[in-house]
Amino acid sequence: MKINVPLPFDRTELPHEFLSMEAVVEVGATIERAGFHAGLVTDHPCPTGRWLDSGGHHAQSPFVMLALLAAMTKKIRLQTGILVLPYRNPFIVARDAATLDRYSNGRLTLSFGAGYLKGEYRALGVDFEKRNELMDEYMRALKLSLTGEEFAFEGTGYTAFGNRILPGPVQKPHPPLYVGGNSHRAIRRAVELGDGWNPFFTTTGGVDAATARTAAMTGEDDLVAGIAYMREYCAQAGRADLPDVVLGSIVAPGEKCTAPMLLDRIGRYRELGVTAAGISIDGETRGAWCDNAERLGADVIAKI
Repeated sequence: MKINVPLPFDRTELPHEFLSMEAVVEVGATIERAGFHAGLVTDHPCPTGRWLDSGGHHAQSPFVMLALLAAMTKKIRLQTGILVLPYRNPFIVARDAATLDRYSNGRLTLSFGAGYLKGEYRALGVDFEKRNELMDEYMRALKLSLTGEEFAFEGTGYTAFGNRILPGPVQKPHPPLYVGGNSHRAIRRAVELGDGWNPFFTTTGGVDAATARTAAMTGEDDLVAGIAYMREYCAQAGRADLPDVVLGSIVAPGEKCTAPMLLDRIGRYRELGVTAAGISIDGETRGAWCDNAERLGADVIAKI
């Protein structure tokens, strides 16, 4: 089972610790040395002050941050966790994705979500009520445009007719595409259009299910039910292989877990069919964060 780590570059309250190239260099070297599978960045290009003041967080530009991480590392996967796909024209996303995958030598993983912040949708000029339809459409357009071949696609307010995006990505037919969210609709989307399902615990991820407008996932029983539904829908849709199950953070913000606790938790999720999971790392300084990441690598990742 692979272990991912959310990157700390959204810590805008500590700019001298986490908002610099020096931070990218040190954090990148640390997580690669510690054996993490992927570094994750989230996506909030223009959040509302009300949401931020009630516990929300800033996020740096996903493709910029992952490109910086790519330049400072050799092996670690570069993963959006998640990118709100309806915010952007799918061909702009395809161009950014193909470029990053090419220059990182095939290390990009894309996890998409429909998003949930009405105020951010409004600021970006996208219809919030149509986000699910746009999500499905944009994933189809993205997959088609990442082939490296000439393509045509008729979308909502845009048309591609004989267009090309070159060079295409290193990974074929495209970088892994995961679908975030806990709802049955998200699971069906993962089966129909994705390579993996990216659920998250609403009790450990610091996210309220009602605010995030997705189904609650409060523990293993909900995860088991989601995986069972995915198996059923795969059979119904005629899909032979089961999408990867890439779980969000298994540690709540501020939760103190010993290495044996984490190893036990990881083992249980692996038995359920989870192929990768995130572990959030605490640290009020860059040095403390990196020390904790190194310790996790030695005490947990090395023993999986």
